[in-house]
Amino acid sequence: MQRVIIIGAYSAIAEAVAREYAKRGAALFLVGRDLQRLDAVADDLRVRGAADTKTWELDVNSFDQHAPMLEAARAALGGIDIALIAHGTLPSQEKCDASVETALREFSTNGTSTIGLGLVMVPYLQRGATLAVISSVAGDRGRASNYLYGSAKAAVSAFFSGLGQRLRTKGINILVIKPGFVDTPMTAGFKKGALWASPEVVARGIIRAIDRRKAVVYLPWFWWGIMQIIKNIPEIIFRRIRL
Repeated sequence: MQRVIIIGAYSAIAEAVAREYAKRGAALFLVGRDLQRLDAVADDLRVRGAADTKTWELDVNSFDQHAPMLEAARAALGGIDIALIAHGTLPSQEKCDASVETALREFSTNGTSTIGLGLVMVPYLQRGATLAVISSVAGDRGRASNYLYGSAKAAVSAFFSGLGQRLRTKGINILVIKPGFVDTPMTAGFKKGALWASPEVVARGIIRAIDRRKAVVYLPWFWWGIMQIIKNIPEIIFRRIRL
Protein backbone atom coordinates (compact mmCIF):
# COMPACT_ATOMS: atom_id res chain seq x y z
CA MET A 1 0.00 0.00 0.00
CA GLN A 2 1.39 3.39 -1.01
CA ARG A 3 1.36 6.16 1.59
CA VAL A 4 0.79 9.52 -0.06
CA ILE A 5 0.72 13.09 1.23
CA ILE A 6 -0.66 15.81 -1.04
CA ILE A 7 -0.29 19.49 -0.16
CA GLY A 8 -2.78 21.70 -1.94
CA ALA A 9 -5.00 18.66 -2.23
CA TYR A 10 -8.14 20.27 -3.63
CA SER A 11 -6.46 21.96 -6.58
CA ALA A 12 -7.74 20.42 -9.81
CA ILE A 13 -4.49 18.63 -10.70
CA ALA A 14 -3.87 17.42 -7.14
CA GLU A 15 -7.39 16.06 -6.79
CA ALA A 16 -7.03 14.20 -10.09
CA VAL A 17 -3.76 12.69 -8.83
CA ALA A 18 -5.43 11.70 -5.56
CA ARG A 19 -8.20 9.92 -7.44
CA GLU A 20 -5.66 7.84 -9.35
CA TYR A 21 -3.95 6.84 -6.11
CA ALA A 22 -7.32 6.04 -4.52
CA LYS A 23 -7.93 3.55 -7.34
CA ARG A 24 -4.69 1.86 -6.29
CA GLY A 25 -5.91 1.57 -2.71
CA ALA A 26 -3.39 4.07 -1.35
CA ALA A 27 -3.58 5.75 2.05
CA LEU A 28 -3.82 9.52 1.59
CA PHE A 29 -3.06 12.51 3.82
CA LEU A 30 -4.62 15.65 2.35
CA VAL A 31 -3.43 19.14 3.23
CA GLY A 32 -4.94 22.53 2.40
CA ARG A 33 -6.32 25.78 3.76
CA ASP A 34 -10.02 24.88 3.71
CA LEU A 35 -10.81 21.89 5.94
CA GLN A 36 -14.39 21.61 4.69
CA ARG A 37 -13.22 21.24 1.09
CA LEU A 38 -10.55 18.76 2.15
CA ASP A 39 -13.11 16.63 3.96
CA ALA A 40 -15.31 16.57 0.85
CA VAL A 41 -12.37 15.39 -1.26
CA ALA A 42 -11.48 12.79 1.38
CA ASP A 43 -15.02 11.40 1.36
CA ASP A 44 -14.94 11.09 -2.43
CA LEU A 45 -11.57 9.30 -2.33
CA ARG A 46 -12.84 6.71 0.16
CA VAL A 47 -15.65 5.85 -2.25
CA ARG A 48 -13.08 5.52 -5.03
CA GLY A 49 -11.07 2.93 -3.13
CA ALA A 50 -8.58 4.76 -0.91
CA ALA A 51 -7.43 2.58 2.00
CA ASP A 52 -7.58 5.55 4.34
CA THR A 53 -7.85 9.34 4.11
CA LYS A 54 -6.87 11.96 6.66
CA THR A 55 -7.01 15.75 6.37
CA TRP A 56 -5.00 18.62 7.82
CA GLU A 57 -5.63 22.34 7.64
CA LEU A 58 -2.56 24.41 6.74
CA ASP A 59 -1.73 27.87 5.44
CA VAL A 60 1.50 27.16 3.56
CA ASN A 61 2.82 30.62 4.45
CA SER A 62 2.72 29.69 8.16
CA PHE A 63 6.21 28.22 8.07
CA ASP A 64 6.19 27.21 11.72
CA GLN A 65 3.27 24.87 10.98
CA HIS A 66 5.07 22.83 8.31
CA ALA A 67 6.83 20.47 10.71
CA PRO A 68 3.73 19.76 12.89
CA MET A 69 1.80 18.91 9.72
CA LEU A 70 4.50 16.49 8.60
CA GLU A 71 4.66 14.89 12.05
CA ALA A 72 0.93 14.31 11.86
CA ALA A 73 1.22 12.89 8.34
CA ARG A 74 3.95 10.45 9.30
CA ALA A 75 1.99 9.34 12.36
CA ALA A 76 -1.22 8.89 10.38
CA LEU A 77 0.37 7.07 7.45
CA GLY A 78 3.14 5.22 9.28
CA GLY A 79 5.66 6.73 6.86
CA ILE A 80 5.66 8.68 3.58
CA ASP A 81 6.29 6.96 0.25
CA ILE A 82 5.13 9.78 -2.02
CA ALA A 83 4.78 13.49 -1.32
CA LEU A 84 3.23 15.88 -3.83
CA ILE A 85 3.49 19.64 -3.30
CA ALA A 86 0.75 21.06 -5.49
CA HIS A 87 -0.50 24.31 -3.94
CA GLY A 88 -0.30 27.63 -5.74
CA THR A 89 -2.09 30.67 -7.12
CA LEU A 90 -2.06 32.41 -10.49
CA PRO A 91 -1.63 36.07 -9.55
CA SER A 92 -2.45 39.10 -11.65
CA GLN A 93 0.82 40.56 -12.92
CA GLU A 94 -0.75 44.02 -12.97
CA LYS A 95 -1.65 43.79 -9.27
CA CYS A 96 1.84 42.54 -8.44
CA ASP A 97 3.34 45.46 -10.39
CA ALA A 98 1.20 47.89 -8.42
CA SER A 99 1.92 46.52 -4.94
CA VAL A 100 5.16 45.24 -3.46
CA GLU A 101 3.15 43.63 -0.65
CA THR A 102 1.01 41.71 -3.14
CA ALA A 103 4.05 40.69 -5.20
CA LEU A 104 5.96 39.35 -2.20
CA ARG A 105 2.91 37.54 -0.82
CA GLU A 106 2.33 35.81 -4.15
CA PHE A 107 6.01 34.98 -4.47
CA SER A 108 5.89 33.41 -1.02
CA THR A 109 2.81 31.33 -1.84
CA ASN A 110 4.17 30.10 -5.17
CA GLY A 111 7.87 29.94 -4.35
CA THR A 112 9.18 30.44 -0.84
CA SER A 113 6.55 28.28 0.89
CA THR A 114 7.25 25.41 -1.52
CA ILE A 115 10.98 25.65 -0.89
CA GLY A 116 10.34 25.75 2.86
CA LEU A 117 8.19 22.64 2.68
CA GLY A 118 10.87 20.86 0.66
CA LEU A 119 13.54 21.62 3.24
CA VAL A 120 11.43 20.56 6.20
CA MET A 121 10.17 17.42 4.47
CA VAL A 122 13.54 15.78 3.78
CA PRO A 123 13.92 14.09 7.22
CA TYR A 124 10.45 12.57 6.86
CA LEU A 125 11.32 10.72 3.65
CA GLN A 126 12.91 7.28 3.75
CA ARG A 127 14.98 5.56 1.05
CA GLY A 128 12.81 4.81 -1.96
CA ALA A 129 10.46 7.75 -1.39
CA THR A 130 9.60 10.37 -4.01
CA LEU A 131 9.02 14.07 -3.42
CA ALA A 132 7.22 15.57 -6.41
CA VAL A 133 6.62 19.30 -6.79
CA ILE A 134 4.49 21.11 -9.32
CA SER A 135 6.46 23.93 -10.91
CA SER A 136 5.53 25.32 -14.35
CA VAL A 137 6.83 25.92 -17.84
CA ALA A 138 6.46 29.59 -16.83
CA GLY A 139 9.59 29.16 -14.74
CA ASP A 140 11.73 28.40 -17.80
CA ARG A 141 11.75 32.02 -18.96
CA GLY A 142 10.31 35.24 -17.60
CA ARG A 143 7.54 36.73 -19.73
CA ALA A 144 5.90 40.16 -19.40
CA SER A 145 2.46 38.66 -18.78
CA ASN A 146 3.38 36.64 -15.67
CA TYR A 147 7.00 37.19 -14.62
CA LEU A 148 6.20 37.30 -10.88
CA TYR A 149 4.63 33.85 -11.09
CA GLY A 150 7.35 32.69 -13.47
CA SER A 151 10.15 33.87 -11.20
CA ALA A 152 8.64 32.00 -8.25
CA LYS A 153 8.41 28.82 -10.33
CA ALA A 154 11.96 29.32 -11.60
CA ALA A 155 13.13 29.39 -7.98
CA VAL A 156 11.17 26.21 -7.26
CA SER A 157 12.60 24.40 -10.29
CA ALA A 158 16.19 25.38 -9.48
CA PHE A 159 15.88 24.56 -5.79
CA PHE A 160 14.39 21.11 -6.28
CA SER A 161 16.84 20.29 -9.07
CA GLY A 162 19.65 20.89 -6.59
CA LEU A 163 17.83 19.04 -3.82
CA GLY A 164 17.39 16.07 -6.13
CA GLN A 165 21.09 16.02 -6.83
CA ARG A 166 21.86 16.13 -3.09
CA LEU A 167 19.41 13.36 -2.16
CA ARG A 168 20.20 10.95 -5.00
CA THR A 169 22.73 9.03 -2.91
CA LYS A 170 20.13 8.64 -0.15
CA GLY A 171 17.75 6.85 -2.50
CA ILE A 172 15.17 9.67 -2.42
CA ASN A 173 13.90 10.87 -5.79
CA ILE A 174 12.90 14.46 -6.47
CA LEU A 175 10.56 15.08 -9.38
CA VAL A 176 10.04 18.57 -10.82
CA ILE A 177 6.75 18.76 -12.74
CA LYS A 178 6.36 21.44 -15.41
CA PRO A 179 2.81 21.62 -16.75
CA GLY A 180 1.88 23.88 -19.62
CA PHE A 181 -1.65 25.23 -20.03
CA VAL A 182 -4.13 23.25 -17.92
CA ASP A 183 -7.90 23.76 -17.99
CA THR A 184 -8.70 24.31 -14.31
CA PRO A 185 -10.86 26.71 -12.28
CA MET A 186 -7.72 28.83 -11.81
CA THR A 187 -7.51 29.39 -15.59
CA ALA A 188 -11.25 29.69 -16.21
CA GLY A 189 -10.89 33.19 -17.65
CA PHE A 190 -8.38 32.20 -20.32
CA LYS A 191 -9.26 31.42 -23.93
CA LYS A 192 -8.58 27.71 -24.52
CA GLY A 193 -6.90 26.15 -27.53
CA ALA A 194 -5.06 23.10 -28.84
CA LEU A 195 -2.22 23.38 -26.32
CA TRP A 196 -4.51 23.07 -23.31
CA ALA A 197 -4.75 19.82 -21.32
CA SER A 198 -7.19 18.50 -18.75
CA PRO A 199 -6.18 17.95 -15.11
CA GLU A 200 -6.75 14.22 -15.60
CA VAL A 201 -4.23 14.00 -18.46
CA VAL A 202 -1.65 15.90 -16.41
CA ALA A 203 -2.35 13.75 -13.33
CA ARG A 204 -1.73 10.54 -15.23
CA GLY A 205 1.52 12.00 -16.50
CA ILE A 206 2.56 12.90 -12.97
CA ILE A 207 1.92 9.41 -11.65
CA ARG A 208 3.74 7.84 -14.60
CA ALA A 209 6.76 10.07 -13.90
CA ILE A 210 6.68 9.18 -10.19
CA ASP A 211 6.49 5.47 -10.98
CA ARG A 212 9.47 5.80 -13.34
CA ARG A 213 11.42 7.92 -10.82
CA LYS A 214 12.02 10.69 -13.31
CA ALA A 215 13.81 13.89 -12.31
CA VAL A 216 11.77 16.32 -14.44
CA VAL A 217 8.72 16.02 -16.64
CA TYR A 218 6.97 18.44 -18.99
CA LEU A 219 3.22 17.85 -19.26
CA PRO A 220 1.90 17.23 -21.76
CA TRP A 221 5.12 16.00 -23.33
CA PHE A 222 5.17 18.47 -26.23
CA TRP A 223 5.89 21.37 -23.87
CA TRP A 224 9.50 20.20 -23.67
CA GLY A 225 10.01 21.07 -27.33
CA ILE A 226 8.09 24.34 -27.09
CA MET A 227 10.16 25.50 -24.14
CA GLN A 228 13.46 24.54 -25.79
CA ILE A 229 12.59 26.97 -28.58
CA ILE A 230 11.44 29.72 -26.20
CA LYS A 231 14.48 29.37 -23.92
CA ASN A 232 16.88 29.67 -26.85
CA ILE A 233 15.47 32.87 -28.37
CA PRO A 234 18.18 35.54 -27.95
CA GLU A 235 17.22 38.08 -25.28
CA ILE A 236 17.47 41.03 -27.66
CA ILE A 237 14.82 39.39 -29.86
CA PHE A 238 12.78 37.97 -27.00
CA ARG A 239 12.15 41.43 -25.56
CA ARG A 240 10.58 42.57 -28.83
CA ILE A 241 7.96 39.82 -28.96
CA ARG A 242 4.94 38.96 -26.83
CA LEU A 243 4.46 35.38 -25.61
